[in-house]
Amino acid sequence: MSKKNVEILVGLFVLLGALSLAFLALKAANLASFSTGEVYVLQARFDNIGGLKPRAPVRSAGVAVGRVTSINLDPKTYLGVVTMEISQGFAFPKDSSAKILTAGLLGDQYIGIEPGAAENNLVEGDVIKQTQSAIVLENLIGQFLFNKAEEAGTQGGNK
Repeated sequence: MSKKNVEILVGLFVLLGALSLAFLALKAANLASFSTGEVYVLQARFDNIGGLKPRAPVRSAGVAVGRVTSINLDPKTYLGVVTMEISQGFAFPKDSSAKILTAGLLGDQYIGIEPGAAENNLVEGDVIKQTQSAIVLENLIGQFLFNKAEEAGTQGGNK
């Protein structure tokens, strides 16, 4: 095999590696899927959105059904308003609920929709009324430490 052929093979190998890294970067940034199908827009209001970011997936039963398009703060209620696009192929009852959940070891957050039992479905512009905010680890640790300190204080006063 000539030196030129070896250089061409090495170049192709490096190019393939670069393309693989680009694909992984797009997957990690939630930019790899470009859906161009019909969608409808829903909103949900949360007390705390945690680390949720635009372009995060919206899932139901583990299946991606849409994407978060924007996150804003309502200036009157001070709630986080999450706007999401749902694919037209997925219809959810009006009494469905939305939760902010964590996926995997990296802690990526996404919206999970649990379907309700109402006969009418959510339509363009509707607001999901039943929501559950993100669980923030720092708040859980603080609450645990506060409870332990309170227990120690009441036990020390009884002696």
